[in-house]
Amino acid sequence: MPRLVRFLIRHALIGFGLAVLFVGALLLLDVARLGTLIGQSPFGGLAALVLVVCVGITFASAQMGFAVMLLPRDHDAPQDRGGTRAPSGSALRLAPARAATGRNRAR
Repeated sequence: MPRLVRFLIRHALIGFGLAVLFVGALLLLDVARLGTLIGQSPFGGLAALVLVVCVGITFASAQMGFAVMLLPRDHDAPQDRGGTRAPSGSALRLAPARAATGRNRAR
């Protein structure tokens, strides 16, 4: 398996692990009576599973994004400056314009 795929899978699993801990803390601390609601519901296990999966997808995506954005840059590669064409030697110059005065205005 390529290194990049392993890197992304590892960070996705870290995100899912954090999501399990987060949902566990939500249920254990009974935030907004969520733990009581899920505990007393006949479909509480399914609700907890759906909550873990949805929060897990969010945390895994965020963890993978952070991991990719925090990769070190290769300083030997040319920097991306927004284009591939070499800059030309001539810079833009302002052209003189004639300003109309009170006497020269067209009526």
